[in-house]
Amino acid sequence: MFKGSLVAIATPMHEDGSLDFKSMEELIEFHISNKTDAIVAVGTTGESATLDFNEHSEVIKTTISIINKRIPLIAGSGANSTSEALELTQRSKDLGADACLLVTPYYNKPTQNGLYCHYKKIADEVSIPQILYNVPGRTSVDMLPDTVYKLSSHPNIIGIKEASGDLSRSSELLEKCSENISIFTGDDKTSMRDILMGFDGNISVTANIAPLEMHNMCMYAKKGDKKNAEIINNKLDALHDKIFVESNPIPVKWALHRMGLIKKGIRLPLTWMDKKFEESLETSLIEAAIITNK
Repeated sequence: MFKGSLVAIATPMHEDGSLDFKSMEELIEFHISNKTDAIVAVGTTGESATLDFNEHSEVIKTTISIINKRIPLIAGSGANSTSEALELTQRSKDLGADACLLVTPYYNKPTQNGLYCHYKKIADEVSIPQILYNVPGRTSVDMLPDTVYKLSSHPNIIGIKEASGDLSRSSELLEKCSENISIFTGDDKTSMRDILMGFDGNISVTANIAPLEMHNMCMYAKKGDKKNAEIINNKLDALHDKIFVESNPIPVKWALHRMGLIKKGIRLPLTWMDKKFEESLETSLIEAAIITNK
């Protein structure tokens, strides 16, 4: 069901921080028309940390309605509280999500056994396809491949998004887990490398602003066509860096606004991108042929 370029989509907001459902519809249609393979809603890029439960549910419900079964919808439903993650995952299932993406519990720094028990409990209690999400740079906890392997035999756990960018980690996950679950990269900079190695796709930030290019790069890489994958990836390489000049999703929201796709809205404690980064990010958008020069 899930392969290729899966966009970790930004959540459009008005300047006062309220949700902008009109821009959300336009953004989703932009992705569908540009061959995005699936949408991941209310993840890190979707500012899940600052949406309340009702808003979280409303974004999922609205996204499902707009998509109307044209491509899959994966709902971010992770939390650092197991009971909260359970509630969000059950709610996502009830709303009609095709799968859920569950980030490792952040801040409280569970042990590997704690991670195993957390994910197993959710998988035992909610019958929906679930994708584990390991991003140690943001959560301060690293789910090791042996833990992933133990979880990979559960019928409701169907994949992992590995966002460490580490080559040895990618190799170990492929060796231990690829026969049981799908493996996705969450690091745009190394996504081509990992898909050429055998990953199933990329849950991507860059795809927010370059959806067709990311779809095509993933397609070529999955076919083993390194030459054509590299042509696209080389064009996007600077962009992969520049959209992280400040914490995600600050730069990607600036870029989407510059492209005319969303309004200038983001929620505290995140703030709009510092003007000192505008020129370099705009240059990378021009070089990637995402926008034209003024």
